[in-house]
Amino acid sequence: MWQRFTIEDLRVICHYLGLLIMGMAALELVPIAAGVIMGEWTPVSHYLLCAGVTLIVGNCLRMVIPIPGKLTQKRAVAVTCLAWLVLAVGGAFPLYMSGHFATPLDALFEGMSGWTTTGASLVQDLNHFSTADNMWRFTMQGVGGLGVVVIALSLGMFGRNVDASLYSSEGRSEHVLPNIMQTTKFIVKLAVLFVGLGAVVLVGYCMYIGIDGWRGFFNGLWLSIASFNTGGMTSMSTGIVYYHSAALEFVVMLLILLGSINFTLYSELWKGRLIEFVKDAEVRGLVVWLALILAVFALLLATSGSYNDVLTLIRRGVFTIVAAFSSTGFQNISTNQLTTIVPSGALILLVFIMIVGGSSGSTTGGIKVIRVVTLGKELIAYVKDLLAPASARQAVSYYHLGSHPLTQELIRANIAVLMLYGFLAIITAVATLACGYDAASALFESVSMVSNIGMSSGIISPGMPAGLEILYIIVMWAGRLEYVTLLALLVSLIASINPVARKRRGSSRGR
Repeated sequence: MWQRFTIEDLRVICHYLGLLIMGMAALELVPIAAGVIMGEWTPVSHYLLCAGVTLIVGNCLRMVIPIPGKLTQKRAVAVTCLAWLVLAVGGAFPLYMSGHFATPLDALFEGMSGWTTTGASLVQDLNHFSTADNMWRFTMQGVGGLGVVVIALSLGMFGRNVDASLYSSEGRSEHVLPNIMQTTKFIVKLAVLFVGLGAVVLVGYCMYIGIDGWRGFFNGLWLSIASFNTGGMTSMSTGIVYYHSAALEFVVMLLILLGSINFTLYSELWKGRLIEFVKDAEVRGLVVWLALILAVFALLLATSGSYNDVLTLIRRGVFTIVAAFSSTGFQNISTNQLTTIVPSGALILLVFIMIVGGSSGSTTGGIKVIRVVTLGKELIAYVKDLLAPASARQAVSYYHLGSHPLTQELIRANIAVLMLYGFLAIITAVATLACGYDAASALFESVSMVSNIGMSSGIISPGMPAGLEILYIIVMWAGRLEYVTLLALLVSLIASINPVARKRRGSSRGR
């Protein structure tokens, strides 16, 4: 029987959504502080207004039921799904007030892209965007990369006795430490450490290359946030190319790789269990996958004759692959080069690596390497079964924080995500084609959106078809929740309002 929402469920959901909205009001103090530092009083007034309104709305929702009941799995799924949508809407208001967006829909696209760390942008005249507004974009990426619910749990916003379903509803299933509260605090502290260290290096380097004062400080900080959280947004219209620095790109890649590793493995390294990291099936799969893709991508670029300088070829190739697999989306190859100079084979290869993505339990998007590894093991086992005697039976296992059997439940869950991903990518690609774009660009853009990567072949731009923009907003939302969570919410909502289901239920009781 499908789960249905009751009035009590809705009241509890409203309460926790209200708490998260009030949390967003507190986050808006960050761009306010940046605006005050830079003397940007008009943007400061925008964020003060939005913070006040957000605080009122959040408090009203919270008071729908002052003392909520238990946050069950059904309620946790609804809170998680709706939180990302509500925060994207709330985050869009101050952005639209900046005057740098053609329509409110463009601002909503930016808000969803920021929270989901997709990194695609529709800002007009980004080079003259205020520091406060940029600070808001990167604040959303910083929180969204770790997960809205993870941040809320680490701050104790849901209380201390939290059901595990709330943590797992955001696509996480592994506990770094014995309980969820400790796990989320560990994740946040680790992120603050890496972002802080990265900011120190990048701020220093920005000042070294001539970006002085507060501008150098904010540029370094924003790059560190976007890199570790695999967000990919930048404060300049030319993106990472603006800095013209191989050394800076190297630091950015290092932060990206740190953000692409499962946080659970960092806990093992902290405990001195290096063997757990080395033996992990996901780490090994990631290394093999990256090595293979890098070799093929470099070969395709070399044979195309696009880059005569070997060092430039290696730099462009390695950076592009790292940015693509990690769902960061930084591009040191311009959009024009991507569609004209880069050979079609290399473009298709990027599509494949964007589909797979990085590690589970990290800040990356895509299907995740561990799912590909386990499905690969199951395929090999299936072929062996076909060739083995009828009486033979083999036990299949994989090593991920210990040895685990490859159960049918795990395989079923992985296939479900793979099918939903494929279905959504195909629908998005067909819709993009229907808007008049060529097949290669449509496929590239669609996979980029579904995987929360944000790389663009030029389709994502101010003035793009509104229907396609709405579809991209939806797939960014679904991709960040790994599809299944959003599907579960939609099914429960339909079951709750479907009059046919209610009629059947009533007639069965009458019998």
